[in-house]
Amino acid sequence: MKFGWPQELEFMRNARATQRRCTLRCDGKLCIITGATSGVGEAAAWKFASGGAHLVLVCRNMEKAGRLKQALMDAYHVQVDVVQADFTDLESVRSAAAAILDAYERIDILIHNIGTFRKKISFTAAHFETVFCVNHLSPFLLNSLLLERVMASAPARILYVNSEGHRFSTVHPDDLEWKHHRYSGLKSYGASKSAQLLTITKFAELASSSGVTVNAMHPGAVRSNIGNENSAWYRWYASHVLNLFLKEPEISAEALYYLALSPELSHTTGQFFNQTIAETPAPHALDRAAGEHVWRTSRLLARMSAEGAYGVS
Repeated sequence: MKFGWPQELEFMRNARATQRRCTLRCDGKLCIITGATSGVGEAAAWKFASGGAHLVLVCRNMEKAGRLKQALMDAYHVQVDVVQADFTDLESVRSAAAAILDAYERIDILIHNIGTFRKKISFTAAHFETVFCVNHLSPFLLNSLLLERVMASAPARILYVNSEGHRFSTVHPDDLEWKHHRYSGLKSYGASKSAQLLTITKFAELASSSGVTVNAMHPGAVRSNIGNENSAWYRWYASHVLNLFLKEPEISAEALYYLALSPELSHTTGQFFNQTIAETPAPHALDRAAGEHVWRTSRLLARMSAEGAYGVS
């Protein structure tokens, strides 16, 4: 008898499965990658540069971004630009979006890779819980501001680097400061990734008739610098223990490349992938009523206008 995996354990089977690859080139396509100076983002920058993409790296650390830019241009002779943005600051994200819209007439591929993990609760200067702001609210704002340009560039694709960690917790849109729920690093991270998935569904619907697809992916169990803002003990543990069980981020870059370019996904939208394999997310990430609540709350927090589906006043 063939073993049947319960739906909630599909991610374990999919993690072991042979992943798909795409060998097409992307010469001249404008590809924006956030959080591109380390881990999955850096590996993705190298992969898309090898395919000939015109890269726009959205990064906080301009010194690191400058070094990466030069290395990519030296290796592949592609155009690489850098836009600065601090994803703990929504005004910085607005400025980055304005710079992108001013500089580029089209956006072919938009990859939201930025992410953080905090074991202890912390808040931004505007008093947003840091993980929620960096992982969800800032990417939500950036995507909203760029969506019209992406739609005008269709066919185009938007990808979010999400996580199986969304299964750790649903989002509590009426308690984003964790005053009435016990905070933990895993729950906070899970809530932010759940918020991402809940709003990706709406973005996919908004772009559905334009030729733009919006999907999310779990990057696999790979090494990254996520969590480096935590204590020295956590950083040592991650480096000397956790990393022993993790793979190189190049596997994530290959998955992103496939999701961004494979012809067989040209009409696939609103989906969650475990690397390159379509997968059903946790039930709470499929709750449409919760999704509408998170969507409205996110727009309110990001101070977006009530008019229009996704734009700002």
